[in-house]
Amino acid sequence: MSDDDFMQASDEEEYDFEYEDDEDELDAGEVTIENKYYNAKQTKLTDPSEAIVEFLGIPALEPQKADWGFKGLKQAIKLEFKLGQYEAAVEHYKELLTYVKSAVTRNYSEKSINNMLDFVEKNSAGSEQAGPFLGGFYDLTLACFQSTNNERLWLKTSVKQAKLLLDRHQYVDVVRKLRELHRACQRADGTDDASKGTYLLEIYALEIQMYAERKNNKQLKQLYQRALRVRSAVPHPKIMGIIRECGGKMHMSEENWKDAQGDFFESFRNYDEAGSLQRIQVLKYLLLTTMLMRSDINPFDSQETKPYRNDPRIAAMTELVEAYQHDDIRRYEDVLHRHPDLLQDSFIAENIDEVTRTMRTKAVLRLIAPYTRLRTAWIADQIRISDAEVHDILGYLIVDGRIAGTIDQQAGVLELQSAVDADRVEAVSELTDAVMGLARAVFSNTATQLRPGAASADGTNAGSGPPDPFSSAPASPFSVRHSGRHPRSGAKGLAGSRRSKQG
Repeated sequence: MSDDDFMQASDEEEYDFEYEDDEDELDAGEVTIENKYYNAKQTKLTDPSEAIVEFLGIPALEPQKADWGFKGLKQAIKLEFKLGQYEAAVEHYKELLTYVKSAVTRNYSEKSINNMLDFVEKNSAGSEQAGPFLGGFYDLTLACFQSTNNERLWLKTSVKQAKLLLDRHQYVDVVRKLRELHRACQRADGTDDASKGTYLLEIYALEIQMYAERKNNKQLKQLYQRALRVRSAVPHPKIMGIIRECGGKMHMSEENWKDAQGDFFESFRNYDEAGSLQRIQVLKYLLLTTMLMRSDINPFDSQETKPYRNDPRIAAMTELVEAYQHDDIRRYEDVLHRHPDLLQDSFIAENIDEVTRTMRTKAVLRLIAPYTRLRTAWIADQIRISDAEVHDILGYLIVDGRIAGTIDQQAGVLELQSAVDADRVEAVSELTDAVMGLARAVFSNTATQLRPGAASADGTNAGSGPPDPFSSAPASPFSVRHSGRHPRSGAKGLAGSRRSKQG
């Protein structure tokens, strides 16, 4: 090997050595940042405020924006939001968004931002202070990802923003946002883009919720049917749970109990699949429709609902259904009295009145069955309702033709006529007439053959014989037709004895 060759080889070795030394220095710096990040994660368990300071110090250690600074800012923002430092969280979120254009990959940034928005949405629920800042997160995100042409994250964030506006009942802003979303999910010719079917269903779900809250059933029905026709998407079960729940409420408002029951069952099944707590509330609605349908079928016979049969969260509603199916008005009223929280749900409160009225109507019918005359105040006392409501129920039963009777408003007395007994008397009368007619015909024929002087088989007169015993017989008391209503004899005596107890 020549000297030149040796020197060249030495230079290469020295160059390689220096390069490795620089790499070690870079690695050492990255290790320092990494250690600081994980130390801060340990600190947040004991001292969140100190951890925030540590996390915020990480970006300054990087020569240029990279993953560790992005991670540090994410952790700091979450802690600030939890501690109620909302203004600081928004400011640092604005800094975080500067990383998404070049410092981190598109997929990683999209996933991280989406998770961040889910986090702040979840932790702002029920907080009046956090609400206004949540809108700031959405506005910053939309501005950032619209400029980067990330349509997917823009759509996701816009849907979240529309939901926030809906939760605040800002319906004018909701309508404006939904129109913007619909345009984003349409082709140039104005038809729905099948490739965006999943987003389209989320938009429909929000729109359906809005019209359900505003009780605009006409628009609600149109959107509900359009949503069910979307076949190009694989929707999240929670979205279908929302759509079906609103559909069930729509059918309930139309007193279409059967379709409402079907929608509530589908809603429950979807919420259950999604792991949403709303499944418990919808299961209560399903039990409510069971009573409104006057069904004797056990709603817990299905495979989906069976695991919830003994769930304490629906115990009151289950007991209510059992009381209804056994026509136990006392137990039914007692359940409502012991569980006033049942009526805290406005939807149940609106519809339970129909069930309660049905229960009281059935109780009145059973109570008055043995009587022909009784006081309305006594009925009210037995069922534990007001006298005015008793008069209302009795008036409905009379007009509906379910009982025949009159109410003396001044005396507070109900007088009943039995259509059943009158029809029975008339039927017996007709049967008696038929039997007597047949007997008369038989005996008349026999008397004619035995009468003296009557023509015999050989042509001689058989004689006059005895007179026809039925020719002058008095009319049967059952042959008289009764056009009016007849009180029941046994029931009347019973009613009379009980009336004396009533004063």
